[in-house]
Amino acid sequence: MNAQTPDPSKPGLAIGIDIGGTKVAAGVVDEHGAVLAEQRRRTPGRDPRAVEATIVELVSELGKDHQIDSVGIGAAGWMDLSGGTVLFSPHLAWRNEPLRENLERLLRRPVMLTNDADAAAWAEWKFGKARGESRLVCITLGTGIGGAMVMDGRLERGRFGVAGEFGHQVIMPGGHRCECGNRGCWEQYASGNALGREARELARANSPVAQELLRVVDGEIDSITGTVVTELAQQGDPASIELIEDIGSWLGLGLANLAAALDPGMFVVGGGLCGAGELLLTPTRRAFKRNLTGRGFRPAARIELAELGSSAGLIGAADLSRSPRTS
Repeated sequence: MNAQTPDPSKPGLAIGIDIGGTKVAAGVVDEHGAVLAEQRRRTPGRDPRAVEATIVELVSELGKDHQIDSVGIGAAGWMDLSGGTVLFSPHLAWRNEPLRENLERLLRRPVMLTNDADAAAWAEWKFGKARGESRLVCITLGTGIGGAMVMDGRLERGRFGVAGEFGHQVIMPGGHRCECGNRGCWEQYASGNALGREARELARANSPVAQELLRVVDGEIDSITGTVVTELAQQGDPASIELIEDIGSWLGLGLANLAAALDPGMFVVGGGLCGAGELLLTPTRRAFKRNLTGRGFRPAARIELAELGSSAGLIGAADLSRSPRTS
């Protein structure tokens, strides 16, 4: 991130909060995208009021030492175009939740609400890997798959504000049940949750190639997560590398579908699963090239790892909170 270290008391600072299925991350962010202070908490179950209380706690802690002008919330789910209501969140218990109104009453500050993937894409476009790219599609791989688009310097949210839910394109009809209610969604095959599920299935089959997976969790199969698999793959475990390659193949197929529809100049892939680095991107690029419509006769988008890491969502949310509201 920016090497400049601004005065922490300078006006214009914003707090960005990234709410995911498992964690709530918050940070004080300056106008250059630099994070001056950061705090994290576990997502407190599926209770909306408990999530609000966690946000208030984080803002209170971070606001003790900084003059905060606004708060941006990047949350998993669909937002209305005004940025006031969470229409639906597949991983949290928000259904038509007036989150901005609730938080402005509690925080007594202006609050901006956006999708967490939109926030991460904005950060990568303005401060990170995609600077200078006119048409960006950002994919975040974590509990599920988030997606967002920055087109010609603006977030593209669609007619009703729910564009970018790429993780819920059906890529395998009749496949694994998804939390959204459908079967065969992309995120059931190319996310951190999918990686953990496939590894647990391999271990339950008592496959001889799964012995290292079983060893590191002392035989507790339910403790095998995508993070465990990623760490073992980085250490050279063949089974874990193979599992990552399978995820990459599904990821590349989905990106090829998106390229056929959207024709971006770049895909930026972020989220926790990207700790696998080139172990993930190499099979992803290979599958993308193999499945791209018109391959060999058209320019192809670059596929790159996100630059801002796990802080991208909160950086983008903070920066977007400085913009005037659309309603």
